[in-house]
Amino acid sequence: MHAAAETRSLAPSWVVTPSAAGDNLPPSGRSLFDQLFAVSRHGQSVIEIPFPFAALLTRLDSELARDPASPLPPAKRVLIPLGRSLQRTAAAPDYFAFPRVVVAVDRENGPNSKFFLKDRLYIGYQEKSAVLEVISYNESAGRFEFQLVKDYRAGGKPQVFYANRNLCFACHQNGSPIFSRALWDETNANPQIAGQLSASGQHFYGIPPQRGVDVPYAIDNATERANGFALTQRLWREGCGEADLPARRCRAGLFVAALRHALSGGQRWAPDENFRQTVAEPLQREARRRWPDGLAVGNPDLPNRNPLAGMSAWPESPAARIAISHIAARFDPLLPRPSRETWQAESASAMSTAISGLAEFISGADRLALETALARQTKVATSEQTAACRIEPTASRWSVRCAPVAGQSGPTLNATLSLKAGHPISGQLNRLNLPGGTTLSNVELSDPSGNSSFALRLNGRLVRSAEGSALDRLSLRVHTATPDAGEVALALRDDFAAVEQAVSALLESPHSEKLFGATAIPRADLFAALLTRLGSTPPQPCCKAADALPPPRLEVPADALPPPRLEVPAAAPGEQANTPTDAGLQGFYPFCATCHQSAETFPPNFLSGSGAQLAARLRQCAPRLYVRLAMADLPPDHRDKTPMPPESMLPAFATDVAGWKNSPARKALLAQVGDWLRAETGRPPNLNELLANGYEALRPCLPTP
Repeated sequence: MHAAAETRSLAPSWVVTPSAAGDNLPPSGRSLFDQLFAVSRHGQSVIEIPFPFAALLTRLDSELARDPASPLPPAKRVLIPLGRSLQRTAAAPDYFAFPRVVVAVDRENGPNSKFFLKDRLYIGYQEKSAVLEVISYNESAGRFEFQLVKDYRAGGKPQVFYANRNLCFACHQNGSPIFSRALWDETNANPQIAGQLSASGQHFYGIPPQRGVDVPYAIDNATERANGFALTQRLWREGCGEADLPARRCRAGLFVAALRHALSGGQRWAPDENFRQTVAEPLQREARRRWPDGLAVGNPDLPNRNPLAGMSAWPESPAARIAISHIAARFDPLLPRPSRETWQAESASAMSTAISGLAEFISGADRLALETALARQTKVATSEQTAACRIEPTASRWSVRCAPVAGQSGPTLNATLSLKAGHPISGQLNRLNLPGGTTLSNVELSDPSGNSSFALRLNGRLVRSAEGSALDRLSLRVHTATPDAGEVALALRDDFAAVEQAVSALLESPHSEKLFGATAIPRADLFAALLTRLGSTPPQPCCKAADALPPPRLEVPADALPPPRLEVPAAAPGEQANTPTDAGLQGFYPFCATCHQSAETFPPNFLSGSGAQLAARLRQCAPRLYVRLAMADLPPDHRDKTPMPPESMLPAFATDVAGWKNSPARKALLAQVGDWLRAETGRPPNLNELLANGYEALRPCLPTP
């Protein structure tokens, strides 16, 4: 018995538990979508969303920086006519005339934008349902919010609602955006899809139907980065401990390391003894205590699916077209996904993951403001590193290779310099290595004066070492007696020390708990306080109009969403009960109401309405209900559809896959649906017969209008 007690199976804790979606309404703050479209009108704040959809795309693009070297739009968009969203059948059978649009923001802000949008805003649009599905970040709550914009159509009055997170988490099991893996064959990157879209003769909000893989690849990368936000927030809130001074010191050290990482372009810094004592060791101890088997990171990737695989032509028959929208179980977003990876405190990459993850909360505007503040610092230590060089001259350029003298410390580099009138005036550092871990490539050199003292820039930005020091100038001196030899001197400006001093002062200030407490990362407050301490004026807050918005609203009133395994609330005095009295119908509520008692028809809201309507709707849906309930009896490899309720949500019902399969509740529901089908046909239902023509051939759960 003692040996059995000592045995413990490895079970990493989920960063985001798929069956624990959290409150539907934001616990604090508002979504980025609300903030972006909030305006003040006649003394009141409202949300105004541009229409038509092309105008919405234009507004998004106006907030973002453009890459003049890229033909891609700032906000990335793809067309998905036969996808896997809840809205996938809204355009049936005219899928290619009304494809769903998916939009993701993967660019930094433009110079006139006050919003941090990169990787934090995603929109799905289906014209036929007049609905926008929105996923956007809530910085105050440290999570993505899920929203619906309803009545988004010509002549409509768009209304913004927060969505039922339990329903959203059935597919978005990581609590963030999801997207297909390469080759993204559901999108218009698939030539077959693009061809059918073009053949429809429709215009798609200014989005060209012919598109390579570059746009879906960019969206995929954005969702990958967004998927890491939850881990970063968890490590910030809990990894350092609670709210005492050592925990705040740990978070402050992480913040400084993330700033160094962002300013240096992601170079790997070798932690010093102070970092090990104040950050790495405390975080490792706390992580071992909280998550002894690590943290399981959710997976945002869906398997690639080509809905037109094996097809030579798009069918003429509406029924045949609808059949193609079928989502096989292996492609269904409802299918539980194993974790993408497990974060382990003892792993070699644990600290770099924590630091680089926190650096994703530093916007381009934040970096620019910090660079400007550091450039104004006057009391800055400087140093110089030198190396001997060999020069290989040609008529138009020099090839320069330098290394420190044996036994000394200095830069190692190779560069190509362009000449004018025999003097080097520009060029490129092909490779530069410095003691301490700095490794840089393709650094631009410029010296318009021709005196061989070069400014260094990388992608237009100041170049920094892995420690954070600015690489101020690179000077080249050629030996007069031996023109193929010389030396370089690299001047470094240690202005990053001002950041360390400022953060230390904030840690000791009255604002320490607010800035470094066990809360969601207070990004805006951190940067405002840091810039103020460095003597710069922080930017104005972005979202005054959003702060004055009316309280957020749910898509469905809260009393219409009964908690799992609880009785549906009784009607108030004077109100008509909205639940059936028949015990057989009542049994569907604990397991189905979370997703199917709503004002939306995607997924079908067969548990909404009066008692008589409910009975009719459940009988209408009986063939599909039977299939979904019966799938639990089949091995996973033999399932045509995923079982219901979704297996990832079963812990919310205090059960698991085996428990649900063998539960009296499921057997009672299956028997009830079987009785309805037997009353229709005169014989018991047969699963193979029901699926003989495919799942999509079964009558829909809601009557066709």
